[in-house]
Amino acid sequence: MSRTPALTLRFVQLMVGLFLYGASTALQVRAVLGVASWSVLTGGLEHVVPWSFGVITVVSSGVILLFWIPLRQKPGIGTLLNALAIGPSADLVLWLVPAPDGLLPRVGLFVAGLLLLAVATAFYIGAGFGAGARDGLMVGVSQRFGWPIWVARTVIEVTVVIVGWLLGGDVGAGTVIAAFAIGPMVQPLMPIFRRFPWSPERTRLAGAAAAPPTPPSASNPGLEARTTS
Repeated sequence: MSRTPALTLRFVQLMVGLFLYGASTALQVRAVLGVASWSVLTGGLEHVVPWSFGVITVVSSGVILLFWIPLRQKPGIGTLLNALAIGPSADLVLWLVPAPDGLLPRVGLFVAGLLLLAVATAFYIGAGFGAGARDGLMVGVSQRFGWPIWVARTVIEVTVVIVGWLLGGDVGAGTVIAAFAIGPMVQPLMPIFRRFPWSPERTRLAGAAAAPPTPPSASNPGLEARTTS
């Protein structure tokens, strides 16, 4: 696949993934069974600052990026768009989707939001434009301490839940499930969404396979002289 169409498809993948990420957060909020960890923190911060859920999400993303510095993570365009897009998409879906009546519909909405969150995370990271502030923190912790992705994600999720709960965030059974389930759910999906024909890894491999072999004299100038002497 040529460079321009591949880049366009990667960008589409990024934006769709980010929208789904915000939508998944909103679905869990509407389920009212206890939101995911970062939403607990955002909900707790709503008791501290007079901002909307989406605005707090955007501002907190900038603060989380400061933790990237000691972890030596490098932001990309996906990092910036993540910070700017997820909050508004969450606000949009919160406006569109009402809170359901009855326990069964709420459970269904929560499960849909949790599954969508795992897919959205792997989907947008697989585009190769850089992780968002929260997921970049997960990747940085994993690389810094040599932990598997699911371990790093779980440690961060539990820590954030505790802080959000202390601030008055909504914690329920769904929060506990999400904190311990999302890491193992994301890890097996990551390689899948990096195998699209337009993914950066597939593009690099295809380019390497299509490249002409390097002449021996180019890779080792002294080799030709030795073989002809």
